[in-house]
Amino acid sequence: MLGCAAAMIGLASTLTPPARAETGADPVQRILRDGFEQGAFAGEGGLFYKDNPEQRFGRVIFDGIAPYSGAGALTLIATPSCLPQTAGCSERAEVWERPEVLVPFHSAVWYGFALRLNDPLAQDDRRYVIAQWKREILPEAVGDYSPFLALRLYRGRLGITVETDLIASYPIGGSERPGGCLPGEAVVLSRTEDQQTRALVAMESGTTTENYPSYFNACAPGIRVEHHADLPSAQQGWIDFVVRSKPGPDGDGHIEIIADGVHIVTVTGHIGHSGPGLDDNQYFKMGPYRAPAPLPWSISFDDFRRGPRCSDVIRLGQCPTEPQASKAIGKLPLSTSSDVKKAGEP
Repeated sequence: MLGCAAAMIGLASTLTPPARAETGADPVQRILRDGFEQGAFAGEGGLFYKDNPEQRFGRVIFDGIAPYSGAGALTLIATPSCLPQTAGCSERAEVWERPEVLVPFHSAVWYGFALRLNDPLAQDDRRYVIAQWKREILPEAVGDYSPFLALRLYRGRLGITVETDLIASYPIGGSERPGGCLPGEAVVLSRTEDQQTRALVAMESGTTTENYPSYFNACAPGIRVEHHADLPSAQQGWIDFVVRSKPGPDGDGHIEIIADGVHIVTVTGHIGHSGPGLDDNQYFKMGPYRAPAPLPWSISFDDFRRGPRCSDVIRLGQCPTEPQASKAIGKLPLSTSSDVKKAGEP
């Protein structure tokens, strides 16, 4: 539980405008860091809490209660705020990268951050997103685009998904994949109404098809997955993540995930979106995002960092060797219909 003193500090900090990251440097080469030590967002961190209607019920707390390192941490709490039966409503408390530090969509950038999922840990199967990477969307865009990379919670277990435009996939148990996916193929869900393919690329140790979504039921050769290890337990306390973000909707995407110094997965191929209404940059945000739920959801973060190289952000373990990204395989045309269904979810 978070103490009253920490809550009061958090309330005061949300009323103080955060310092802005310095401008002028090439965003791709800029190194960002924030240990949340100052009772506000650090100017050199490039982060802010976005003030929009979906986030106004969230809580932002800068506190010193059992941080990952140093003397401070950031706790973000999504609280019940959606009215019953409100379609498409979400509850969130997310910290975003500032617009002036965003990197171009096709650039490679490395992120590091530590997180702790606080009690009570949700055990149900509604939508829970912990951190996500997206492409900027223009106001006139039709439909919705999910994050091309997301760290999620499902029934109390961690998982990582990758999303792209709709690509060729083959149902498990069908004539093309009667015994399951071929080596290296991603297990996917084809979201045909949204013209997107979602891949489940990493899961927590001990996860089975019985306790993680069974709707990932097809195989996509266009997304290549090299598993190195399972994700750690969502219940273990602090976990330090290192992530390489390099989307590539045409097949040259490349993602690396490291957790507590252990290389978890390498993902290459079709990653991200190229449909109408999309802008030029990618962006990262972290914090609880969920479908409506009756209890608050709390996540603590610490030691945020971003840079152009793995060596800029890694704390534990070794940086992976970066292989060649896979070639474009199995791409299907993206619908540009004006009646694409809005998913309302990442």
